[in-house]
Amino acid sequence: MPPKPINWKMYSKMAIAGIGCCVGGPALVYYVSPTEEELFLKYNPELQKRSLENRKEKLEDFDNFVGKLKQYSKSDKPIWFAAAEDEKQQRDSKIAAQARLVKEIEERKAEIRKAGPKPISGESL
Repeated sequence: MPPKPINWKMYSKMAIAGIGCCVGGPALVYYVSPTEEELFLKYNPELQKRSLENRKEKLEDFDNFVGKLKQYSKSDKPIWFAAAEDEKQQRDSKIAAQARLVKEIEERKAEIRKAGPKPISGESL
């Protein structure tokens, strides 16, 4: 029995359907997804106001985040290890700053105790 001939019609339909799904699906998502401006306009006025007020802060936070990522990427270690080390260093510096503050407060209290009560001039209360 001779081999069956290739069914070109079926393969062409399959190729067209595959290309349609691979190209048409993302195109449909792109067409249906709203832009940031459209989403912002759908907010109620109070949320729009709050969003505009917080925009500068969010941009600064993002810039700081990107700057830290650039700094972390300069080291030869993976970014997450560099980030963990930096967080630990920041935590230790905060603890040291708090310890200095507590020590300073204790010194002030000791000075006040050492000075003793000051006599009040004038008539008795």
